[in-house]
Amino acid sequence: MHEKLSVLVRVDLECAQAQVAARGHVTVQNVQALYVVVKRANALLDGLVTEVDVSHAMVDPVALEQLQESSRSRHLPERIDPLQAECRFSVVAPDDSATLAASMRLAA
Repeated sequence: MHEKLSVLVRVDLECAQAQVAARGHVTVQNVQALYVVVKRANALLDGLVTEVDVSHAMVDPVALEQLQESSRSRHLPERIDPLQAECRFSVVAPDDSATLAASMRLAA
């Protein structure tokens, strides 16, 4: 698994869907980059539903929780979106073994 975060964005404007697919290592520090990409995708079209797919990434547990909390609240962190516009997105999480590997690595 690469340490560097790599992000691919797919947008289908006809179906009002976007996917932000991340690979590499998602950390508390670089999860901010995912938020910025989600914010930009959200600005493309009213009602756009975005999927943040981190299933092929190693995700630090705290970063995953932050993503999931933002998804539940439908708002990005205030430092990313000071106006707190509604932002609908779902998170496709890695299986438990990838998250466990990340948490073990943090503990080391």
